[in-house]
Amino acid sequence: MAHQTDKKMPKFSTVRNKMPAPVQITAEQLLREAKERELEIIPPPPKQKVQDEEELKEYKIKKRKGFEDNLRKNRSVIANWIKYAQWEDSLDEVQRARSIYERALDVDHRNITLWLKYAEIEMKHKQINHARNIWDRAVTILPRANQFWYKYTYMEEMLGNIVGARTIFERWMEWHPEEQAWFTYINFELRYSEINNSRQIYERFIVCHPEVRYWIRYARFESQRGSIVAARSVYERATEFFGECHLDPKLFVAFAKFEETQREYDRARVIYKYALDKLPKEESGEVFKSYSSFEKRFGDRRGIEDVILNKRRFQYEQEVTLNPYNYDSWFDYLRLLESDSADPETVRDTYERAIAQIPPVLEKRMWRRYVYLWINYALYEELTMENADRTRQVYRTVLDTIPHKRFTFAKLWLLASQFEVRQKDLDSARRLLGNAIGRCPKDKLFKGYIDLELQLREFDRCRILYQKHLEFNPENCTTWLRFAELESLLGDTDRARAIYELAIQQPRMDMPEVLWKSYIDFEIEQEEWERARILYNKLLERTQHVKVWKSYAMFEYTSFHGDEDCILRARSVYKEANEKLRLESAPKEDRVAILDAWLQFEKDFGNEVEAVEKLMPRRVKKRRKLVMEDGTEAGWEEYFDYIFPSDEQALPNLKLLEAARMWRKDSDITVTDD
Repeated sequence: MAHQTDKKMPKFSTVRNKMPAPVQITAEQLLREAKERELEIIPPPPKQKVQDEEELKEYKIKKRKGFEDNLRKNRSVIANWIKYAQWEDSLDEVQRARSIYERALDVDHRNITLWLKYAEIEMKHKQINHARNIWDRAVTILPRANQFWYKYTYMEEMLGNIVGARTIFERWMEWHPEEQAWFTYINFELRYSEINNSRQIYERFIVCHPEVRYWIRYARFESQRGSIVAARSVYERATEFFGECHLDPKLFVAFAKFEETQREYDRARVIYKYALDKLPKEESGEVFKSYSSFEKRFGDRRGIEDVILNKRRFQYEQEVTLNPYNYDSWFDYLRLLESDSADPETVRDTYERAIAQIPPVLEKRMWRRYVYLWINYALYEELTMENADRTRQVYRTVLDTIPHKRFTFAKLWLLASQFEVRQKDLDSARRLLGNAIGRCPKDKLFKGYIDLELQLREFDRCRILYQKHLEFNPENCTTWLRFAELESLLGDTDRARAIYELAIQQPRMDMPEVLWKSYIDFEIEQEEWERARILYNKLLERTQHVKVWKSYAMFEYTSFHGDEDCILRARSVYKEANEKLRLESAPKEDRVAILDAWLQFEKDFGNEVEAVEKLMPRRVKKRRKLVMEDGTEAGWEEYFDYIFPSDEQALPNLKLLEAARMWRKDSDITVTDD
């Protein structure tokens, strides 16, 4: 009992170093080492050696019993039968192997592999009659299995039984097999120089498989044997056989190339032309390609050009037929006809066909390419044909075709009016432009009409047109500027100034900054300094943009350059700009830009650089929260902020922080000295 009570407890070792080991062992490493050492591979069973006949008989009985058990379990697994028969064959038990194959054929007589293995064993043991019997049974039961026929004929040919092999081929051909079987039969006859037999087989073959490629192959066969007349006859028979309803371009190309090899170039050319006439356009691309190559080699220059042009015409005709609204194809087609100096009636007819394809949708983007067809048509009539009446008729027709209530094309109106000007009919040109402005006014139409009157030096008409244009679109800054420039060029500064005044009073303008700049530049050119100063003040009442203040300051300096007060006036503008931007809480970047410009001005022209530098802000780095659109926080970001001296005086906390920073700096210096 005392011994039991005094039983020692196990000691637990304490781990002193809990740091990770320098070399870590992973599961991947364990698997890789196991694979390298092949620890999971099961060693093969030991080899069994047979010592005497009794042991051999026992071994055979055991193996046969295992095979038979497998067959009883699943008779439909043909692999078990084949393994069983091959094992018996390895023991030279041919009769037993034959018996196993016969039993297997009773189970599945449609298994091709089974028949092949059975016949191979018989041929291996040179049992020719048995092998013939098996092949004959196989081709009788499975006549569509081409492997049997190939093996059967090959065996007979290897045995030298040519007549028997031919008989087997004839039996095979009665089943109308695939093409390769016929070619095998033909090659068999050719190996024994039986040309007539091969020709007869080809005749039966093209009847069994009436395809163009086999007719061509038959003709090449005749050509390779030197039977040129027979080859030509095959091509002609093929053309008659397929007729005009089932023509194939490959047949004509092969026929023409055959004639080329015989140097019958006229025959080849006739064949190509016949094919191009009879074949549908969408199927004659290959014929065109071959014909063009033929003409390049054996034809003259004109023939080559005709072939190329006809080919391109055919392509464009095909494209516009498939998609008549593909206006790019029409453009290319018409450009080809015009460059070829084709018959004018042909070109006009093509133009008429093209412009007849009116876009089905009343949307301007669908009409843009279509309108250029009319423009090219009009230019062709005017420049190439020099027919003014037809050109005028084209312009009138297209202007009547376009739905001007929905949209219009100013380019058409302007081209039509320019054509009338070239015909020296100004009244018709003005009538066209006036009609355009009345029906569908556009900025481009006004601009074109005004340019025309300017070229004619009709300034009163230009003034009227500018007024109409401004009534139509008073927000167009360019119109106001051009109107004022016209009056300025004519020397009427009061009228130009009045136009500028009306312009700046408009409530809305597309480019007001351009208008104000032009007005100020106009007054500066007229040396009306006070008026320019007033304009700057008016502009600053509307906007406090930094560029305006900079421009105003430079104006004050340059307006009286050389005057002693010009620097003071410019400096006062900078001061006013800085103060207003501060009071209106403008973006700090704007104030920095003004101060930078002021500092540069003082460096270049003034003498108060130190005073401006005192106004410059201090750049500090800050952090702020990022908030997404849905209100969630996305962390913090750093940004730079500017602290102006005036802002520091207004915020005592900043002064306290600055004092603390200076104290820390002084204390660091003191410690270093000690």
